[in-house]
Amino acid sequence: MFVDRVQIEVEAGGGGNGCSSFRRERYIPKGGPDGGDGGDGGSIIIIAEEGVNSLVQLSHQHHWRGKRGGHGSGANRTGRKGEDIVIKVPPGTVVIDAKENFVLKDLAKDGDQLIAARGGKGGRGNLSFKSSTNRAPRECQPGDPGEKRLLTLELKSIADVGLIGKPNAGKSTLLSRLSRARPEIADYPFTTKFPNLGQVQIDMDTSFILADIPGLIEGAAEGVGLGHEFLRHVERAGLLVHLVEPVPVDGTDPLENYHSIRKELEAYNPKLAARPEVTCVTKAELPGAEEFHASLQQELGREVVLISAVTGQGLNEMIRQVAQQLEAAKNETEDA
Repeated sequence: MFVDRVQIEVEAGGGGNGCSSFRRERYIPKGGPDGGDGGDGGSIIIIAEEGVNSLVQLSHQHHWRGKRGGHGSGANRTGRKGEDIVIKVPPGTVVIDAKENFVLKDLAKDGDQLIAARGGKGGRGNLSFKSSTNRAPRECQPGDPGEKRLLTLELKSIADVGLIGKPNAGKSTLLSRLSRARPEIADYPFTTKFPNLGQVQIDMDTSFILADIPGLIEGAAEGVGLGHEFLRHVERAGLLVHLVEPVPVDGTDPLENYHSIRKELEAYNPKLAARPEVTCVTKAELPGAEEFHASLQQELGREVVLISAVTGQGLNEMIRQVAQQLEAAKNETEDA
């Protein structure tokens, strides 16, 4: 089961109460105050960890409570600190304050963490109130309550390259051909229900992560179809590979399909639409593929790669262009 968006409530543990106590020992009639402080409450910590692939665990547990700190006691004994609760999420998870609707932190890399709710501070015992003018204080403080928050967690896949296109454009087949990923493949639309990631090896020392994004349809940016839930998964991809089916099974115009996807990217996020793109006409083995490839290349005024995941035609050229674009982006980042 793949879950990429959940809402949870986190509440850190409250601090323990301070103690009001006086030293009572034989032969020491005026022992003075000895009440200890309460322990701090446990915090709720969210940490990104490699190997966690989904938010499915959080979909089964919506409420997370931190441990309360122990109360202070006599003989100046401080209460035990409450144990922190650690929530593990996949790298690429964005933590959002659900009430105020702002991003608390983007846990993009393995090891990134956020204290989502801080534990309450323990109360002071009466010993801490002792002074030259107050030799026998009786006051003590209760512990502070822990922070409480309603959070939305969104997973945005970590991928160098995102595969986009209409349903049945051949994205899953291409991913399975280029990597060891084994997504579901069938001859009907919306085979892919969630993003699939695969590692594509260019040479002994170079590789990139390729993400197969569920097919997009017109109106996806406004919430139509399956794709609107997954547009966010291509936000992190520095490069897009746009697959266009030359003879769509639904009888639509392939050229209109290409421009339709571009419009959805623009509507969702103009920055996403501005990302570099390698455009490919898929299923080169079909009749009419070469003619459409020539017309799309003329329409766009730039090179379009004709590929076939079945026969392997054009795949080396596509990978070469992807590698060039990634290297150019890397050099720009280093120069900046």
